[in-house]
Amino acid sequence: TQRGIPVCAHLGLLPQSVNQLGGYRVQGREDAAAAQLIADARALEAAGAGLIVLEMVPAQLARAVTETLTIPTIGIGAGTDCAGQVLVLYDMLGLYPNAPKFSKNFLAEAVGIEAAVRAYVAAVKGGSFPCN
Repeated sequence: TQRGIPVCAHLGLLPQSVNQLGGYRVQGREDAAAAQLIADARALEAAGAGLIVLEMVPAQLARAVTETLTIPTIGIGAGTDCAGQVLVLYDMLGLYPNAPKFSKNFLAEAVGIEAAVRAYVAAVKGGSFPCN
């Protein structure tokens, strides 16, 4: 940005707006919504965003956004084609019964939190998580 403040933008599902959206629902499924999300991503990059988080958008839309931009995209429930992945730790560890469908409880198959986080990293690097 002009003031030298790094900006991480966030598109798709915005958790603070979940009640207005009618719950945790995939965003950008309709053609008009997908086109708007791509336009918003371009505008955010032009405004100086250093990266964009894409949350709960179809994998093909996340791929299109990633291919359109020169800045990295970070996916959460957005398929495998983003530049990076993120997952909420509580969801990764299965601490709440209502984790998003795209999440996986890595603690269920690990001995301890550190092992669960390492399993997540290995799954992302190995391509077995997330699923498209």
